[in-house]
Parts: sequence; structure tokens; C-alpha cells
Amino acid sequence: MRDAVGDDVGAWPVGEPGFWRRVVERLGTAVLVLDTAGSVIVANPAAERLLGRTTGAMRGADAHDLLHRDADGNKVPRDRCPLLHALAEGQGARGEGGTYLRGDGRLLAVSWSASPLTEDGSVQGMALLFTDATGDRRVHRERTARTRALEDLNERLSLVAEITDVLGQTLETDEALARLVRLLVPRLADWAAVDLRTGSGEVHRVAVTGPEGRDAGFQGRSVLGAEGAGEGEDSPLGRALTGGESVLQERVAALTPAAGHPPLAALHHGFLTAVGASSAVTVPLGARDRITGALTVVRTDPAHPFDEDDLAAVGDVGRRVGVLIDNTRRYGRQRAVAEAMQRNLLVPLPRPGHLRLAARYQPAPAGSQVGGDWYDAFILKDGALALVIGDVVGHDLTAAAGMAQLHGILRSLAWDHTGPPGAVVDRLDAAMPVITTVPLATLILARVEGDPDTGPWTLRWTSAGHPPPLLLSPDGTACFLEAGQGLLLGTGSVGDADRPDATHPLKPGSTLLLYTDGLVETPGSDLDTGLDRLLRHALTLVHEPLDRLCGKVLAHLPPGSTDDVALLALRVPPP
Repeated sequence: MRDAVGDDVGAWPVGEPGFWRRVVERLGTAVLVLDTAGSVIVANPAAERLLGRTTGAMRGADAHDLLHRDADGNKVPRDRCPLLHALAEGQGARGEGGTYLRGDGRLLAVSWSASPLTEDGSVQGMALLFTDATGDRRVHRERTARTRALEDLNERLSLVAEITDVLGQTLETDEALARLVRLLVPRLADWAAVDLRTGSGEVHRVAVTGPEGRDAGFQGRSVLGAEGAGEGEDSPLGRALTGGESVLQERVAALTPAAGHPPLAALHHGFLTAVGASSAVTVPLGARDRITGALTVVRTDPAHPFDEDDLAAVGDVGRRVGVLIDNTRRYGRQRAVAEAMQRNLLVPLPRPGHLRLAARYQPAPAGSQVGGDWYDAFILKDGALALVIGDVVGHDLTAAAGMAQLHGILRSLAWDHTGPPGAVVDRLDAAMPVITTVPLATLILARVEGDPDTGPWTLRWTSAGHPPPLLLSPDGTACFLEAGQGLLLGTGSVGDADRPDATHPLKPGSTLLLYTDGLVETPGSDLDTGLDRLLRHALTLVHEPLDRLCGKVLAHLPPGSTDDVALLALRVPPP
């Protein structure tokens, strides 16, 4: 009989006395033989070398008490020993990451395997084989450390990316900073605070968040800024605001505010003390040549202080937030100019006999851009009342300026030309690319014809791609005036055909509403839904005074609207 490598197995002296003992003694793998109580009976030379103990020193000793330890060198409770469990049940077992105590006091990481020794079906003991796993454990620790470092880096990068994405969704400074601190706590820090410079030279604490959203009463505080605080402002907050320096405080308790307690030092150190900070990072918001404020993040657990990697990540966040704040402030100034321009162009309404007019202009919600919506009403030289509602395409200062241009040109053309509204708008469309900067616009130009005191009154209008007027009757019916529709201004329709005009009688007591699309179009909803909502709500207000009707119509805007709204209402006197 031959084995797999060609040796003559039958030539081996397997039946000789002591053969298997000699095999075990020559094995390179450490072997211990235990009795049923877990005491050492014998150890081979490999086990003696690995454990630094002789067989004589180990024989009769309880293997668990003698050898088994945890990673810190402490004895392991017997009920937590897998080898003893295997011995008690007479079953094989194996394990990775165990620790044995050598004779010289050093700890040895081992991998082990145990097999019961049976005779006639009865367990007589256990053979325990084990190897040195110190190298494997070191490799495992290094691999774990590298993995943890990569996970930490990925978490930091993910946090910075998420902050960039979330802050980019708003142009409102306070809302952006509130979102920022909510993202930082608790993912990166236990507390976060933002201080902004103001135009008056002060530093104002605008956002503070801690566990469960608590602000510890620090939000809203203001102190004299570093520009006016004099010498000695070398606190982390002062250094961030004046020098654009990012500061890591690994041990907050070891630092005290500068002598004389300058304002920024007192504000910073008082905050850290109040929240029980153990480490902190303070970074400027923005670049060195344009610092808008500072961000401070705090950890309260001494076992997990901030490190240089955290400093770099928070510094990156600070630069991005600084750019955002600078942009939102610029946007705020532009928005204020655009809104002021629009309001100044919305002239007082005339009082044509017994006809009544009311109007509203509502800017887009904070965080959205001002558009180019406007309304107008004026008496023409033939005595008719002109009504205008319009919307210049775009949402910025350029749109507001374009609205101003169209407003003036349309007034001039309507006054000079007493023909039908379609002809006036055709002339406006022809002039628009030559003497304005407006690319596209929608509008309705209407004439209310009839004696202003006695009537009867007729509405004559044309629409350049604008939402249809809504006519409310005192008997509780309503309809949209869909006729008179033409193309938007700026689409090159001039010369193809005259713009259409439409007419409709205005019954006594009826109410006409002209409006811009911000009243009926909201994100996530279609135009038909918005028009139906307006009609149903306006019908409930048909007997309200005209000013109150306009206010309630605007108050009924659904949440989520991001556009400005212009609304012009006309009421015909009752019979």
C-alpha cells in the first residue's frame, strides 16, 4: 500500500510502542493533552517553547487558570471559556484571537483547535493544538486601523459634501446656518456655534446647537468685534476672525482667556466652559481676505478629542460656508434693490367714477429671487380705464429692470394709441427687442369701456401668453376669460398676424381678477389644479370688500410657493 506521495505506508512502524508519542513530540505545532477536569497531562516540545514553560511545570495544573487570559492580561471567567465548554460537552472546538500567558509574563495571541480523546465511547480528555497568532493579530489590528481611518475620512468627506448640498438649497443666511449646526451635531461634534461679523463692527452669535438642540442661552449674544477691541485678542475666536487662522484646542481645560478678558476671549471661553468642552476647533468662515465670521465646534468627551484631520475637515466647511454667507448677503442686497424698484413702480390706483380698484404685490418668499411681476391701471385719453398685469421672464435684478422698461413703454403706447389692446401690444412687441433688454414677457392689456359712473361696462382685452382673467358674478358663478390669447412677447410673432382681441360685458356687481402665475403655479402642482383652487376660493369671497378679497386671496397661497405675485382687482358697482 502506498500513500499519495508514493511512500510505502506499510513500511512505517505505526504499530511499534511509542510511535505516536514520537510523532507528537516532533510536531512543529504545539500540543497539550488535558484530562477531563482540564488539567495538563503532557505538553510536546513545541508547546513548551511557545509557552515558555516546561512539561514538569505545567503537569497537573488547571490549563484554564494557568494560561487563559483576556487581551489585557486579566483572568477569563470559567463560564466564558469555550475550551471548557467543549471539554464538558465532549465536542471539538476551535477559536481565533485567544490569549495565553507565557511563563515569562508576556501575553501570546493564539489560534487553537481542540478534539476530544475517547475510548470505548467515553471521553478521556482533550487534545489541544495551538499556534502563535501574534503576527495575524498585528496584521488584523493594522488592517482594522486602516479601515477605521478610511471610514473616518469617508465620513468627513460625506459630511462636507452633504453640508455643501444642503446649504446650496437656500439663499437665506439664518436658515443656512441653522441647517449647518444641525448637520454638525452630533455627527462631528457635541456643540456647534456660529459667530458673524455685522456692519456695525460687532460680532453676533447667530446659531448655537448642542445635544437635543439646546443652545445653552448663548444664541443672540453680541460683543465688540476684534477691529475695535484693541490689543490682546489672541483667543481662538479672535485669531479666526482677525487673522483667518484655524485653531485646534486639544485640551480646553489647559487654556484660559487672555489677561483682561477681551470681549472675544470672554465670549469664547465662557461658551466652552458652560458646555463642558474638552476639545474644540475654531475656524474662520471664508477666505483670509473676506472673513464673514467664525465656526466653533466642541467635544465634551476627553477620550475622543479633535485631531488635525478634524481641523482640516472643519476648516474646509468654514471656507464653503463663508462663500455661501457672502453670496447670500450679496443676494439680499440685490433682492432689496429689485423689490424697492418694483414697489416704486407700482403707482397709486385711479378712482374712475363708481368703479373700484384694488391691488397687491407680494414678493417671493425669503430665500427666493424677486421676479418681474407688475400691475398698472390708468385712465386713457379717450376716457377708458386701462388695466395691465405682466410678468417679465427671469428672477433677478435684470428682470425687475426689464419690467420697469416695459411698464413705461406700454403706458406711452397705450396713451398715444387709442385702438384695440391687440394693436397696442403688437407695437410693444415690435419695440421690445430694440429699446429694452427683455427677452420674453407675458401680459394682459385690457380696456374697461363705458361711462365710469353709469355704465354699462364692457371689458376689451388681449393676452400675450398670460394666465386668463377670472370673472366673478354676484350670483355665485365664475369663469375664466380664455379668449383673446396670443403668443408671448419676444417670440417673433409681429408681422405674422394681428394679435387677437376679445370682449365681454361686465355685469353690475361683478368682480374681475387679473393675476400673475405665482398665484396659481406652485412646485409639485399643475396649472389646472392651481386655477381650480383659485376659482373655488375666490367664489367664497365674492361679497367681501375688494381690499379684503385681495388680501384673503393672497393669504390662501399654498405652501412651497417660490414666485412673487401681482394681483389687480376691479369691481363693477351693483345696480
